[in-house]
Amino acid sequence: MTGGPAAGMDTMTPKGLLNLYGLTQDDLEILKIFGDQVPDHMDDMIDQWYGWLKGYPEFDVFFADVEVQERAQRLQKAAWEIFMSGRIDEDYVRRRVDIGEVHARIGLPLSAYFAGMTHFLTLVHELAEKLDISREDWGKIFFVLTKLVHLETAVVVHTYNAVTEEALTAQAKSLMEMSTPVTEIWGGILLLPIVGIIDSHRAQDIMNAALAKIAETQARIFIMDISGVGVVDTAAANYLINVTRATRLMGCESTISGVSPAIAQTIVELGIDVGRLKTTATMQDALAGAFQRQGLEIHRAADGDAG
Repeated sequence: MTGGPAAGMDTMTPKGLLNLYGLTQDDLEILKIFGDQVPDHMDDMIDQWYGWLKGYPEFDVFFADVEVQERAQRLQKAAWEIFMSGRIDEDYVRRRVDIGEVHARIGLPLSAYFAGMTHFLTLVHELAEKLDISREDWGKIFFVLTKLVHLETAVVVHTYNAVTEEALTAQAKSLMEMSTPVTEIWGGILLLPIVGIIDSHRAQDIMNAALAKIAETQARIFIMDISGVGVVDTAAANYLINVTRATRLMGCESTISGVSPAIAQTIVELGIDVGRLKTTATMQDALAGAFQRQGLEIHRAADGDAG
């Protein structure tokens, strides 16, 4: 959590959460007195809650299996019992973190979680009416319940977002590695085919991948093939030139292959200083030049020598 009154303090600790949401020991005592009357009615509340959930598509997606539903009901009962106990400690926070992690990993929408918590409050209110609690006492209880629901929701959402962001970061890293596949095609020669659009973020990914691979392999030649790049504007051309300059600082000579007539004309019209940049029309030309600079020659195999 960032910003607001929580900035600069650890709000994911019991003390931090209680301070943030203004829950006092008197509040928790009020909740505990009410909570002591709830256990005898808990099973009925759970049944009502899942009866309500059956009217929503999330039920068929996540709870169609009877065993899964039974296990979820046991865990939910335990969570509600802790909620009504008036005890906010490390175990309480850990269990709420677990709820956030599970919901994120199974893909349960936060909107469904919010709706579920709202219906939980509705069931508690109906129970209070059955218990014949006075309006004045219920006002105090409901005020505490509302603050605690907000506290619990904050922990669950914070955890949910953290797990989701972690997954997105890992996914982005995988996509980056897939979109910047720097490959050593021969000793000392690296090749990177680029397809699609080049923006500043992708250019930085390309540079990071290229420099890391050069450091790893001690390559002396790096080929970027841009035949799959549709448009090269001023920004994209400068990105590519910066990559070649960075690789040159590491002692690796760069060549950009796949430069079409249209791209060549665009670069000239834009007045971009290509400096010592090496370019070729095709990847084949770039590879031939790379092999030559490495002292290698390619010969067509004589008939009968292919095996």
